[in-house]
Amino acid sequence: MYVSTSTFQSEHLLFTPGTPTRNALPLIFAFPNTYCVGITSLGYQVVWSILCARSDLQVSRLFTDVYESLPQNPALLGFSLSWELDYANILQMLEDLNIPVRSQCRSDCDPIVFGGGPVLTANPEPFADFFDVILLGDGEELLETFIETCLQVRDADRSTQLLALAQVPGLYVPSLYEVTYQSSTGAIATINPRFPEVPAQVHKQTYRGNTLSASTVVTALAAWESIYMVEVVRSCPEMCRFCLASYLTLPFRTPDVSETLIPQIEKGLTVTNRIGLLGASVTQHPEFDQLLDFFGRPEQDQVRLSLASVRTNTVSVKLANLLSQRDTRSITIAIESGSDRVRQIINKKLNNDEIHQAAANAYQGKLKGLKLYGMVGIPGEEDADVEATIELMLSLKREVPGLRLTLGCSTFVPKAHTPFQWFGVDPRAKKSLKVMQKRLRSQGIDFRPESYNWSVIQALIARGDRRISHLLELTRHFGDSVGSYRRAFKQLHGQIPDLDFYVFEHWPSERVLPWSHLQGPLPQITLEKHLKSAIDYF
Repeated sequence: MYVSTSTFQSEHLLFTPGTPTRNALPLIFAFPNTYCVGITSLGYQVVWSILCARSDLQVSRLFTDVYESLPQNPALLGFSLSWELDYANILQMLEDLNIPVRSQCRSDCDPIVFGGGPVLTANPEPFADFFDVILLGDGEELLETFIETCLQVRDADRSTQLLALAQVPGLYVPSLYEVTYQSSTGAIATINPRFPEVPAQVHKQTYRGNTLSASTVVTALAAWESIYMVEVVRSCPEMCRFCLASYLTLPFRTPDVSETLIPQIEKGLTVTNRIGLLGASVTQHPEFDQLLDFFGRPEQDQVRLSLASVRTNTVSVKLANLLSQRDTRSITIAIESGSDRVRQIINKKLNNDEIHQAAANAYQGKLKGLKLYGMVGIPGEEDADVEATIELMLSLKREVPGLRLTLGCSTFVPKAHTPFQWFGVDPRAKKSLKVMQKRLRSQGIDFRPESYNWSVIQALIARGDRRISHLLELTRHFGDSVGSYRRAFKQLHGQIPDLDFYVFEHWPSERVLPWSHLQGPLPQITLEKHLKSAIDYF
């Protein structure tokens, strides 16, 4: 690590930090990646500003490459985890701070190590032994009660602090739950609290307010240089059955455009002319046209506007025209597949005519490119469905030859709290990616497949239980490669289930899942109904 004061001096703060009192609780808030990546995370920005605005906390930031002046004896150490494979950096940062990697090895002299973010909210179990407390859900809802409880028990011993935190809704203390297994390499048998005061289930906490997040800091050193980000929607009403971003973040929420979004944007425009509109489906905001009209005003001519992925049937000529005038060259839509049958399986309410119309509108609106997101290995998918995706892309190429087409394609990875959590990864996906690459690139279509092998590792972590924490520690020392995981599985043979158990097996719905004691927005019985609806199309 190194300190670079110029890094933080380049920041434009859009909130007022508190002035810490003499007895303020010392807290380190870390992001397990570089400053460039971490400061671009809207979630990290917002949580940091909430913490930093308090006078009863002394907050220092920590990244893998830079850090603010750190307290010698922090009371709290927090991590925001946005990407599964950043776990290795968490373990390294703990070691650098001379804090035991495993929670059971920490003493009263060590800080309470807490974490949050989408990865930990979905399935924290692979990382459970590294954290004292995990915040399940939205920071707006959880942070105040978490900090207030920490302040109340700050002078108590560690076990008393953890027991008090475990009784706060949404705060998960893994060490206070005992997990038993049918065998060392078998499924989970039971997950039970160790004490009667500890809840049998921890419920994800959902912020239901009508004001969503916006950037609290703007800097030229972010991955998206000098961008001000505004969350236009949270969750997604479409509820594709594989989609964690929809199911885990329900319900769908939209701030008022005139009362909330435009004032937020105007605040950002005081420090930058680059605006990013974020959300799983920003164009499905019911007042999105009003937002377009705001950016279409002559006084916004210098604004550079970026949009996250948009719903296909909302790509209008008006939208494309405005984006092209505001320094955006392409637009991104998620199609998942060119097969109607597969889209019915996943509940993707979309047809090929709408995709063709979106391409035509993008071209007519003077955009240069159209980026599409696809997926292979979707449960129930056959070779003919992959062929349908190839044919869709080739027909788009023929019909709109002046539009640069890009297809990014991932492999289906099962995610907790979705109807597809019981499915395993389909190994045929590897071949499908190769077939698509050969057919599409030869026709001038920019095909960008995500690594199949790394998708396998993502699935391992997405469906993992506490036993794989030992494997994660080993791989960190074996090197940053897929082969390191296979080597670690070989070394732990007989002590934990094999790779197939976690990644490729279809699990029965009656199985105790690693996250069965952690309640998401929808109960299991509802997820099972959605699963049955998908299987009806197989």
